[in-house]
Amino acid sequence: MPRIIETATQHRAELGELVEALETGRFDARDEDCFASFGDGLKALANNRDFLADLIVAELKQRCRDQSAQNVYGPQVVILHQSRDFFIRANFWPSEDDRLLQENGPEAFFYHVPHDHNFSFLTAGYMGPGYWSDYYEYEYDSFAGAIGDEVDLQFVERSRLEQGKIMLYRAHRDVHAQLPADELSVSLNIMERAPHLSFRDQYRFDATGKTVAAHLTRSAIEPLLALCAQLGGGDGRDLVQSYAAHHPSDRIQFSAITALASSQASLEDRLAVFERGSRDANPFIARMAARQCAAVETGRPWIQRSVH
Repeated sequence: MPRIIETATQHRAELGELVEALETGRFDARDEDCFASFGDGLKALANNRDFLADLIVAELKQRCRDQSAQNVYGPQVVILHQSRDFFIRANFWPSEDDRLLQENGPEAFFYHVPHDHNFSFLTAGYMGPGYWSDYYEYEYDSFAGAIGDEVDLQFVERSRLEQGKIMLYRAHRDVHAQLPADELSVSLNIMERAPHLSFRDQYRFDATGKTVAAHLTRSAIEPLLALCAQLGGGDGRDLVQSYAAHHPSDRIQFSAITALASSQASLEDRLAVFERGSRDANPFIARMAARQCAAVETGRPWIQRSVH
């Protein structure tokens, strides 16, 4: 489970103090101990009971101009600061009795979704009793990462992020399924930020079956590959084929293979692309392509009827 950071600091910090400490303190999210060392700073910000309300009031006065420009998340998140290597945010966690959850459903808050992270982050309980999580651990290098792959998820415990509790979630190791807080709660996060994160895989798991259920990472490259294969002519297809053969990310490689398959004129040609992929030496590519072959064969009667 996430590493618990013990800190008893009573210091009450402003947001700017934490930002300055991160920007001048040689922050390195790839170094676990370095990241953990900023637990005191996050706890000091969490000791400030006024800063978040003041920031929200200021945002509303300017009609959420900064949030509209910076926030790529939903209304559950308020972006507090963004820098090159990190950003700071607040997350809101409604209870099952809150109208917000009843109207939007648990999916809007990522409740009941076992998942890991392709980035590390520090988190602090700021307000309320805290959201619950079922915590697991796994070995990232123990499986290829294809959908349906078995994963040795080791259940650790169910606990909640109580006010003042500081934890470090470790990329590609800690897994949790978040559960509704007993009352509306707020957490503060220091998030790793880096261009390469979109090439690192994040997974949703089936915790009961202990398998990979879905890939959660998305990048701008993947939809562009599909467009390039369909609309880019010969040069476009050559480029997509290059991605399919050589891109260092297995997931993006397979997205390129899928784009090539989708651009084929006939069902048989589409199937042939996936069949070639199923013989690839890369186990991720081979398993994902074999899965697509099976899906095409299963849907063949419907596809053929819809064409005719």
